[in-house]
Amino acid sequence: MKAVVYHDKGDIRLEEVTDPTIEQPTDAIVRLTASAICGTDLHFVRGSFSGMEPGTILGHEGVGIVEQVGPMVRNFRPGDRVVIGSTIACGSCSYCRAGYFAQCDNANPHGKRAGTAFFGGPGPTGPWNGLQAEKARIPYAHIGMVKIPENVTDDQAILVSDIFPTGYFGADLADIHEGSTVAVFGCGPVGQFVIASARLMGAGRIIAVDHHPDRLEMAQQQGAEIVNFDNEDPVQTIVEMTGGIGVDRAIDAVGVDAEHAHHDAGTVQEDLETALDSAAHAVEPKSAETHAHAYKPGDAPGQALDWAVQALAKAGTLSIIGVYPPTQREFPIGEAMNKNLTIKMGNCNHRKYIPHLLDLIASGAIDPLKILTRTEPMGSVISAYEAFDARQPGWLKVELKPVAA
Repeated sequence: MKAVVYHDKGDIRLEEVTDPTIEQPTDAIVRLTASAICGTDLHFVRGSFSGMEPGTILGHEGVGIVEQVGPMVRNFRPGDRVVIGSTIACGSCSYCRAGYFAQCDNANPHGKRAGTAFFGGPGPTGPWNGLQAEKARIPYAHIGMVKIPENVTDDQAILVSDIFPTGYFGADLADIHEGSTVAVFGCGPVGQFVIASARLMGAGRIIAVDHHPDRLEMAQQQGAEIVNFDNEDPVQTIVEMTGGIGVDRAIDAVGVDAEHAHHDAGTVQEDLETALDSAAHAVEPKSAETHAHAYKPGDAPGQALDWAVQALAKAGTLSIIGVYPPTQREFPIGEAMNKNLTIKMGNCNHRKYIPHLLDLIASGAIDPLKILTRTEPMGSVISAYEAFDARQPGWLKVELKPVAA
């Protein structure tokens, strides 16, 4: 089968690999009918996260048809159409039973204190082969897969594999109440779903911060008030917009690879063209070094966190769902403490939210397709990575269609 395989920083390839097989009684084999590219994948390809092992299949978002199940998978059969949760969980340990699926004691083979296990990640997460492939082995399939209602399409369901649950998780962590004033930092695909989720939870005002016009336009279409940090100081603007008080809730949907004002798009485009010319089956997105021009000199990659802390009202709540590596050590703890802030963060407990979100889509309460802006065949995955990495207009969320589908 064909799959997107990691070889080195800046080097991924679409190549032929061995088909997966059942290895454990709780495994299933799924033929993928839809996958996607996520900003988290870019962290690995850029080298923002260490520990990626050559030969790992990338991708952690998947929808497909069950082909085979192990003897301990009692709730699915071949032919079922399923969405696959991005994080892997056993369903039996005390953490899973409490809803902390991302902190499962058993899914990560490195031990109970090893942290979240997920598809297509670096060595410390397993590693488990990912879902940007024609087929995939799904461990703990009785928990990790959820049946898709008949009136929910594959295109809708792929957004429930990771980014919709993650956005909903971010809004849930923020403890949004009816009437809350909320700031969302980052209007990428997860940020858009934070906005949608905050609306579902009754937020009174939502202020969205970014600098890409197409992303700000989508946020505004969702009813958010927008702030372009290229044109104005986002903290000062938010404080003025809220009568000098600040926001009740702030969500960092950016993470380590944030962009700062006056990003040099021309330089990025030149880098992308060089990468495309250099290899037909390799991608060389911006590394942590080559895109350093995206930050103001002296700024740490946690710019969104700084802004979020400063923009919050006293006794406000900060939710962090943007991805940061374990090596990230900087945080404005003094300012946060002096404002009596509540801080919540973590990897999404996908399995906790997926059934509810599928029900919302099936009922017509929300249609996530507004966030899906591109659908590409798996054969075009390398150029799709390039366009997505460059944040080109119209490339907000990219779905992949495996060849075998």
